[in-house]
Amino acid sequence: MRKSLALTAAFLCAATLGAKKKTDDFSLFQKKLSKDEQILHALDRLTFGPRPGDVATVKKMGLKKWIDLQLHPERIKEDPELDKKLAPLESLRMSQRETAASYPPPQLIRAVAQGRQPLPEDPVARAAVERLARRFKIKKNEGDSDPMQPAVPLDQLLTREQIRTLRTGTRDQKRELLDAMPEEKIDDVVVAMPPGMRNQLLGSASPVLRRKLVLANAPQQVIFQDLAEGKLYRAIYGNRQLAEQLDDFWFNHFNVFFDKGADRALIPTYEREAIRPHVLGKFRDLLEATASSPAMLFYLDNWQSVAPNLVRRPAGNRPQRGLNENYGRELLELHTLGVDSGYTQKDVTEVARCFTGWTIRNPQQGGDFFYNDRVHDKGEKVVLGVTIPAGGGREDGEKVLDILAKHPATAHFISKKLAQRFVADNPPPELIDRMAKTFLATDGDVRQVMKTMLESKEFFSAGAYHAKVKTPLEMIASAVRATGAQVDYAMPLANQIGQLGEPLYRKIEPTGYSSANAEWVSSASLLGRMNFAMALTQNKLPGIKVDASRLPDDPSKAAKAMMFRDATPQTKQAILKALGDKKPTPELVAGLVIGSPDFQRR
Repeated sequence: MRKSLALTAAFLCAATLGAKKKTDDFSLFQKKLSKDEQILHALDRLTFGPRPGDVATVKKMGLKKWIDLQLHPERIKEDPELDKKLAPLESLRMSQRETAASYPPPQLIRAVAQGRQPLPEDPVARAAVERLARRFKIKKNEGDSDPMQPAVPLDQLLTREQIRTLRTGTRDQKRELLDAMPEEKIDDVVVAMPPGMRNQLLGSASPVLRRKLVLANAPQQVIFQDLAEGKLYRAIYGNRQLAEQLDDFWFNHFNVFFDKGADRALIPTYEREAIRPHVLGKFRDLLEATASSPAMLFYLDNWQSVAPNLVRRPAGNRPQRGLNENYGRELLELHTLGVDSGYTQKDVTEVARCFTGWTIRNPQQGGDFFYNDRVHDKGEKVVLGVTIPAGGGREDGEKVLDILAKHPATAHFISKKLAQRFVADNPPPELIDRMAKTFLATDGDVRQVMKTMLESKEFFSAGAYHAKVKTPLEMIASAVRATGAQVDYAMPLANQIGQLGEPLYRKIEPTGYSSANAEWVSSASLLGRMNFAMALTQNKLPGIKVDASRLPDDPSKAAKAMMFRDATPQTKQAILKALGDKKPTPELVAGLVIGSPDFQRR
């Protein structure tokens, strides 16, 4: 541990993320990249990092054809390995109701086990709660902070030797012991384990056992792990890389927060049905899909928004309902027009009035969207100077979406944000204008807007080349792809991403995570990335295996093998200084390359 810290400190002293390009100097966007640089640049920007062999594949296919394929992901056959990885992640394929029923909140399980609440009427929820509740008994002391304990203690299920194996045995010994147990006994053993013992087994457990371990700790955590692992498996193994990049882009653009109550069960459907099908489609379709999604309606509280004239005195301690402007505000500021685009507070209020009645049936049970005409504001509204006549219904909200999707400010805002993600933090205004023109001319066709950007001189220019710093998700996914690591359990990677400042699906604010360099550049960030790199290449992350014997121990060759280009002189010097008189090993050299400032850029 001390040796690793010393190496990291030496490396950080010798290397930085390098000189920043002047953000107001656009001359570099006129300088064209070489053909080889163009291929690497496209792989760096449109994928989660090139893998060994990708450069040769693109060169053989032709860059233009490869980009065209990425713009049409439906033509790309997916890797069977990805399908295999996604298969155990059941909640990603469930309906909202199935998800809510199958993974009940712990307070419901406790209430049923204690006899304070009847079993749910829904048959799926009833079976799930009954299965979990019957494995617990109630402690006599009601003052205990945790009134639940396993119905059968661990020492009545296993011998002392078996318990010792679970506590101190090797991963293989633990897995062999658990794999030999009958299915019914496994369920009781998992519940009887202390939480710490369950967590220690996650890295070595089979996918089926892993779900049982997480389910016993916190049922709804299974949903989060499915989401996080699914995102990482697609980023690492997927062939439709541009679609995955855009899924991440649009999810952050239309951000929702996993830990807000009912959204835990709503987000898998939100990403699957509201985001993924539209990443390269018409912006208007994406806008309505998110606006009518229960996940968004719940996150921004629009499901409780009613016409102001319907407000009555609340009964008991229930909060007073009325007009809620959260969604209206974020729709204008974050989803469409952008801040400082000329709308007023009056516009926010009018938009909120148009979306009254857009609500959810029983969100805690995974209910669907429905329009409740009884609580809709029937009065006349004026949005951005356009009159929406009195007497309307759901179509009031749809008219707002029409106005916003066709607005020039939306075209500019979306085009600029895409250019900031894929070109540079401060992209040339001329490029943004051309993209916005395409947006308006094609009725918001995202594929055509991306095509305009990807065919531009600015995209394949020195001004864009390595101008972006990888987000934690991009850095970790690219490291796994570059080393050819085998991932059998992706949660350790998700945990590392969270430690680096980007906990997946857990951005509280509606802004989502930024792709701007300033968000991810600091000495603490670089230290964290270096520590991850060392843990990855030395196989210290459970469930992830790097075959270091395939990697060179020569720093220059290692950089070429994992970055697919030569390292800068500063990085080469820093690696040599960090190594000192130590014999370079593939693991150590690979860790230094992945942790280097060069690798952080894309």
